[in-house]
Amino acid sequence: MKLYNTETKSKQEFVPLNPQHVTMYVCGPTVYNFCHIGNFRPAVVFDVLARLLRRNYPKLTYVRNITDIDDKINAAAEQLGVPISDITTRYTAAYHSDLAALGVLAPDVEPKVTEHVAEIHHEIQALIERGHAYVEQGHVLFSVSSFAGYGELSKRDPEELLAGARVDVAAYKRSAGDFVLWKPSSDDQPGWDSPWGRGRPGWHIECTAMAARHLGATMDIHGGGHDLIFPHHENERAQSVCAHDAPFVRYWLHNGFVNVNREKMSKSIGNVLLVKDLLTQYSGEAIRYVLLAAHYRAPLDWSDDVIEQANSSLDRLYGALRKLQDIEAASDKDSYLPPLFIDALEDDLNTPKALAELFSLAKQANISDDIAEQQRIKAALLEAGSLLGLLQEDPESWFSGDTSAVDAQVIEQLISDRAQAKADKNWARADEIRDELNQRNVVLEDGPAGTIWRIEN
Repeated sequence: MKLYNTETKSKQEFVPLNPQHVTMYVCGPTVYNFCHIGNFRPAVVFDVLARLLRRNYPKLTYVRNITDIDDKINAAAEQLGVPISDITTRYTAAYHSDLAALGVLAPDVEPKVTEHVAEIHHEIQALIERGHAYVEQGHVLFSVSSFAGYGELSKRDPEELLAGARVDVAAYKRSAGDFVLWKPSSDDQPGWDSPWGRGRPGWHIECTAMAARHLGATMDIHGGGHDLIFPHHENERAQSVCAHDAPFVRYWLHNGFVNVNREKMSKSIGNVLLVKDLLTQYSGEAIRYVLLAAHYRAPLDWSDDVIEQANSSLDRLYGALRKLQDIEAASDKDSYLPPLFIDALEDDLNTPKALAELFSLAKQANISDDIAEQQRIKAALLEAGSLLGLLQEDPESWFSGDTSAVDAQVIEQLISDRAQAKADKNWARADEIRDELNQRNVVLEDGPAGTIWRIEN
């Protein structure tokens, strides 16, 4: 398996520190509001990676945190006049509900910051003792200049960062680039007792401490959105290396942004899409399909056309399973996954190519009349779907109430006839078949890999 490592800017063979036990940490949400579609791209992407790792290795420990200490949470609680736990409990439950709708499996560990304050104190104390942090005016800060490797993950020059810093540096900072590990809390703010006074942790130290607690000083994979590379992951890395004198992460993975109609999501232009709202219009599987339709490192553009395409694509896949509903899936111990499907996932989680192989299986299902072959195809469809977190419904349930369902076998045969007509240069016949398919609301899309079809209502 190969993964693209952000730190080396290259695709590398994945070799875990311990082949018997892979470790992975992914940054979860700050629970002060409902989560938008961009928050769920890493959840879905790394859910697929976790499924693949569990298939390939004896054990995986997957940690995805909940940030339940944050100034945004404090502000929301103050506005409503309630404890921060009221805010975090409500929105953690909402996050879990959305995750379940999108078919995202629970991680092995889901640590909360409020439950790891002692571990945070331990990490901060280690940094102070090693000369990488200092106490000033009730704050504890990390000294960026104390770590020669700062900037290696994000490929940013520390000197350039300092040169671009604001002139009005906080009085408690020795250098503009230094960042907070612990900060004081006023009487009306949430706070915890510490050796440096009552206060609360800075954002970056939280993940460092939780990762160390559950995965040790060095982990195999750390994932998150592209926006976290700097400063969050850069700072996490600096803290952990300096506190433990050991490499922090062996493979850094980052997913691209989700845009809406080719624009960045922004409250100011009102295009932030909450998953809870999308679920009132679309199925969780269709939303998940969209999040997997583009390669995880590439930007993803959400639009009405894209989600409708996802629905049509799933119609096609479920149609193939419905054709096989009376066929028993092969049940011996062998895997029936096509090698190209696994090759795609093991090539830096290339889900677009994996989906193409899924459609190839669907095509075979629609044209095969051999029972033994159908049994193998059905087993492969279900196994591949399980790795992607798709095809988790009963086909009849998927199509319930759908009066526009089509005979996928007939469509595949017509597409095959059209391809033959084009090969014979019988353009008139090829056009006739396209017209016939158009009358059935079947839209064809010709590409290098062949013809893909979808239903357009």
